[in-house]
Amino acid sequence: MPGRHARCGRLHFGLYIHLAKAISFVLGTTTAYVLNRRWTFQAGGGGKQFASVFGLYALTFAVQLGVNALVLTFVPESFWGTTIAYVIAQGTATVINFIVQRTLIFRTS
Repeated sequence: MPGRHARCGRLHFGLYIHLAKAISFVLGTTTAYVLNRRWTFQAGGGGKQFASVFGLYALTFAVQLGVNALVLTFVPESFWGTTIAYVIAQGTATVINFIVQRTLIFRTS
């Protein structure tokens, strides 16, 4: 993405910002699945449940990237602008993840 988003081109480790976000999101959501299944929702596992969580994470990952990219167009080109965009995007994805996991994936009878 040329222009305004060129500031986001590289992070400290030389990664493109969206690649860095993808790596962190995958690692974070994998950990969250294991912890949520065991402690938060105290549910059993299974292939169907894992596939549902994987699909949910894929959807919310796309939402998170989209919200982040949208917010980046409105915030100043700075560390805080990038941080604000990330917090808003991650907050949106987290709320969606929790609601869907609680009501659909790990629901109790």
